[in-house]
Amino acid sequence: MSKPFSAADLRRHIAQLLAVTAASWSIAAAKARSVLTTTQHTTTMSNDFSSRRRFVFSGVGAAALASLPGLPAQAQQTSRVFRIGHQKGLLSLLKGRGTLEQRLAPLGVKITWTEFTAGPVQLEALNVGSIDFGDVGEAPPIFAQAAGAPLAYVAATVPRPAAEAVLVPKDSAIRSVADLKGRKVAYNKGSNVHYFLVRLLEKSGLKYDDVQSVFLPPADARAAFEKGAVDAWVIWDPFLAAAEVGLGGRILADATGVVNNRAYYFSTLDYAAKNADVVRIVIEEINKLDQWGSANRDALAAEFAPLWGLPKPVVDRSVTRAVYGTGPITKAILQEQQVIADTFFNLRLIPKKISVFDAAVNAG
Repeated sequence: MSKPFSAADLRRHIAQLLAVTAASWSIAAAKARSVLTTTQHTTTMSNDFSSRRRFVFSGVGAAALASLPGLPAQAQQTSRVFRIGHQKGLLSLLKGRGTLEQRLAPLGVKITWTEFTAGPVQLEALNVGSIDFGDVGEAPPIFAQAAGAPLAYVAATVPRPAAEAVLVPKDSAIRSVADLKGRKVAYNKGSNVHYFLVRLLEKSGLKYDDVQSVFLPPADARAAFEKGAVDAWVIWDPFLAAAEVGLGGRILADATGVVNNRAYYFSTLDYAAKNADVVRIVIEEINKLDQWGSANRDALAAEFAPLWGLPKPVVDRSVTRAVYGTGPITKAILQEQQVIADTFFNLRLIPKKISVFDAAVNAG
């Protein structure tokens, strides 16, 4: 990293830039923001602490620039920045289209995009102040809130129960959920499918500990499923579709009539309160893309296939059963999340009871 500018250096360089255009960004501010705009975040949980330091230092640098005495007031005023974190999905397509930039440009809002490998990593980035917005499943926000993250739920998808299911080998003797008793069931601990499994077993007259839980992330769970080391696998799309097509897996039960399996869009309480116009516009653009995808599923699958690195027939299966639509957070939706939070507390997956209503700016 280059040596930081002194206060005198900053004044001299900013004065030069202002001579060219009063709207220019300061060199130092650009350097501070470049940490986020040029780095593609493929961090895992194992190196998350080093990422946290980078984010904190970049934030301190920007704050220090704004507080330097003697700088022209015009130099301290910058356009609003909207920092979006995303996984390989709908937000990636929104980034490629550029429509959000077009909508926000008249408001003086600059967008940065940072790709993450998973929802929990996005939420950690939110917690340390390096992004303002992201997408995630049902479970990670609950863990983040329990850990003290200042997140705010700002939008939710429509229910998507067919996008997660219990999968068994095609020649398995397991024919009903009741047959899972005593069996080894693989799934990602603390995920949306963890909650789904709990409710599915209850609905079928079984207790949670009637099955042998094998906690594995999707890649390891697929390997265990393929080798026959587990009897069933609880998983979501597109991993579900890939196992159906590639491994001949058979769906024992999906989440229809059991849980809603929504996805959520989040911000921080502070950002959402101060930038309601920006949040409203991004949700409108996401929903427009949802509606387009619902009406053009083949074209949507063609865009997702290279993004996910999966054959189009696999993506076709996933997209065909998906339901699309995004809207604002309501009290009823928050109550759904509260039930999940209470369930995770009772399972001792989170250390304390939380109220998800504390993580919402406005809820109709």
